[in-house]
Amino acid sequence: MKRETIFLKVVIVLMALPVLAICIFVVPPLSSFIAELLPEWAFLQWIFMIALYVTAIAYFIALYQSLKLLSYIDKNIAFSVLSVKALKNIKYCALTITGIYILCLPLILYMAQVDDAPGLGGLGMVITFGAFVIAVFAAVLQKLFENAIEIKSENDLTV
Repeated sequence: MKRETIFLKVVIVLMALPVLAICIFVVPPLSSFIAELLPEWAFLQWIFMIALYVTAIAYFIALYQSLKLLSYIDKNIAFSVLSVKALKNIKYCALTITGIYILCLPLILYMAQVDDAPGLGGLGMVITFGAFVIAVFAAVLQKLFENAIEIKSENDLTV
């Protein structure tokens, strides 16, 4: 591994650990808390749990794609079709997270109102908009890499 990307790879692994801990230790009690908070809508605990786990799966896929992108940078094939594919997968994962939280945002805001926790609603919106910003940034990088690959192939043909 090159020194330039080893720090980023360590950071990506460290980003995965808290989310994994949350999935194991926080999500199940939180979903049962939803059932206690809204007993007439107890079935929502399963929808909430599924939404959080699908979000975590998309997050882990995006982190894995980021690791792949860093390995392509290590191999000096950053401007390749593989990098574009990794960026496209990161974009789709971020859009998936955005979509899930947009669908769950009314539930999150209702829970924040019932539990009198305005920070919960703000957290749902921050995650939604943060994932959307990542999707837009990945789309811009994807387009940039596609243009760089096109320019590179034109240069290879003219020489």
